[in-house]
Parts: sequence; structure tokens; C-alpha cells
Amino acid sequence: MSQTASTPGKPSSQHREMIGASLVRRLPGVRHELALEQHAYGLFLLWLAFSGVLVMAAYLMWQAGAWHRLISADPTGITAAIVVMFVLASIWTGRRAWILGTQRIELDRRLQGLAQMSSLAVSVPPTWTDEYLVACSQPGCDRSIHVQVLGERTHGPHEMAWWINGIQLKLGLLGKVIGFSILALQLGQMESFDPSQSTELLKNLTGGLGIALLTTVTGLTGNILLGLQLMRLDRFADAIMTDTLTAEQQWRAAEMQDTSAAPGAQ
Repeated sequence: MSQTASTPGKPSSQHREMIGASLVRRLPGVRHELALEQHAYGLFLLWLAFSGVLVMAAYLMWQAGAWHRLISADPTGITAAIVVMFVLASIWTGRRAWILGTQRIELDRRLQGLAQMSSLAVSVPPTWTDEYLVACSQPGCDRSIHVQVLGERTHGPHEMAWWINGIQLKLGLLGKVIGFSILALQLGQMESFDPSQSTELLKNLTGGLGIALLTTVTGLTGNILLGLQLMRLDRFADAIMTDTLTAEQQWRAAEMQDTSAAPGAQ
């Protein structure tokens, strides 16, 4: 791998070239050396900004009375369940972004101090990079197993969040099926059509249709918004894993160079 070592002020190319990072760099007045994505906690800060927009939108909906109408129009409770799942998953995403940012800082410090890597000084508590490098330094170790462990640490927790993201969409589709089922049952109970009762009839029929539409829209919206957050997490985790593997290769190269330069080396 031809990637060069990064520093806390200059993260790796994978870290810089994320989609959100490229958007931030194009904001008017943002200088490259002060770009948000160059901060180790840039992902968390972007999550805060994204969450702030969502909170403002939710507040405006509450002011307009949209939340009350949204919940009251769905007697099944599926819409409320989707909203609660989205809020909890988004909070978890912010916590995960902070953890990844902490690991990013320690990884940048490790990459900056490659000259002292031969000692493999482990920080307290040990980071993912420290644990991986120490494990790979053991004689007879199976590197592929440790790579899998590293991948589990960086990406494993995201799988449950992606599952929840898919459940939001499935709940929306379930609400659509329930809504159209209610509509079909109401149509089946009609024995005759009385023009004088058309208003009441339409009100009863649109109840099932409203459930179908509201749950579907809520599920799709939650799926899209949570998917954006999880995609950013995965890209950040990809950069951490890539730079950790690069750190291992650079450490092995430095170790081989020290061995060859040692007195008495053949």
C-alpha cells in the first residue's frame, strides 16, 4: 500500500475524501487547512449539525401541530414506533461517531510516532490500533484472524444499526398493508350507497388510506435520514481500518530496516 503516514492535523486521504468532507470543503469562506473534516471529531461535529437541523424541523412540525395529527391519524402506533426507533438510533450514531473520533486521534498519534514503533508502547486503555499491532507482533500469529477482529471492532456494531434502518422501512410497508386491509374491510361492509351519507362514508374509507400513506412516508423518511448517518460512520471506520493496516506495514518495514542495520546482521 502506498499511503503515507498521517498526522493529527493532516489525516489520511481516505479520511479527507469522504462525501461529506468534499461538501464541507466547498462551503464559501472555508479554507483547506481549517476544513471541518480535518478535525478528528469532524464526524461528530457533522452529526451535531445534522441533528440540529432535524431538531429544528421537528420543532417547526410541533408548532404547526403536525405531530399531533400524525400520531392521532395512525391508531396502529406504527408511526410512533418508527419515530422512536429513528431517534434512538440517531443518538447511538452520535455516540459511535465520538468513539470513532477518539480512535482516530490515537491512530494519528501512532502514525506520527512511527519512528518509536519498534517498542510498541501501548496506550492506556489500549486502542484498536494498539491491540492489532501487538497481536500481529506475536510469533506465529495468524494475521487474517486479527484483521477480522479489527474489522469487527470498526464495523461490527454498525450491523445492528443497519438492521434497525431496514426495519423502519419494513414497518412502513407493514403499515401500508394494514391500512389497505382496513380500507378493503370497510368497502366489504358496504351494503348500499346512500348519497346522504357520502361524507361519513368517505371519512371512514380515508382512515385506512391515511394509515397506509402516513406509515409509508414515515418509514421511508426515517430510512433515508438514518442511512445517511450510518453511511458516514462506515466511511469513517473504513479510513481507520485502512490506516491501521498501513501502520502495520510501515512498522514491519521499520523493524526489518532496524534488523538489517543491527551489528552482526548478515
